[in-house]
Amino acid sequence: MRCATATDVGLIRDENQDEVLAKDYRGKILAVVCDGMGGEKSGSLASRMAVHELFDHFSANYHEEMNAEEIRALLLSSVSAANSVIYSTAKMDYQNYGMGTTCVAAFAERGWLSIVNVGDSRAYLIENGQIRQLTSDHTFVNELYQKGEITLEDMNDHPLRNRLTKAVGVERVVKPDYYHIACGEDFMLLLCSDGLSSYCSEQEMLHLMQENTFTKMPQALVDMALEKGGRDNISLAIITN
Repeated sequence: MRCATATDVGLIRDENQDEVLAKDYRGKILAVVCDGMGGEKSGSLASRMAVHELFDHFSANYHEEMNAEEIRALLLSSVSAANSVIYSTAKMDYQNYGMGTTCVAAFAERGWLSIVNVGDSRAYLIENGQIRQLTSDHTFVNELYQKGEITLEDMNDHPLRNRLTKAVGVERVVKPDYYHIACGEDFMLLLCSDGLSSYCSEQEMLHLMQENTFTKMPQALVDMALEKGGRDNISLAIITN
């Protein structure tokens, strides 16, 4: 399997508070995208701590013979470990009070994708010429939409569209969503922060990925988000066979 990543500060922000990392585990891949939140420097600290704590915990406990349930438990405990470190750090320093981060992580192996997410960073599956969002945003507007109180169109313009209902490091305990998805030989998995998904439609992302080679896809997606305003940090990881 292969993985390619990209991150960009965007055209408006002074600091990139996103963090993205991917590692190969003997042909299986773990990739993580985090989008930090908090005051000056705190957001980037939170996302950086989340990524590295998650990978440290995963790597320390992973072995090649793990079954699906063991991978699930390890991914969830890895996010919990990151949550504890960020929460404790914020408690010890008032300047970091309230800091946190979104997190979407995927462990890809032949035939299966194991995914965890907290916040509004997303995972998309591209397969058979179609794109499908796998994760559900933990946002105030998504809750309103799920209740039928607003439409999809309302979500894009809602004044509270950026308010998260869940993030890593904000509360003492975090409960990520988990997905175990079957995939064929010809698939791509896209993980991204909302700096991409908020500015580019699913069909725009699909078309661009179909028109570019794998190595050029990450930068092409970043460039498209920049062309559409680039008002946020942009980060993504793409996994394929």
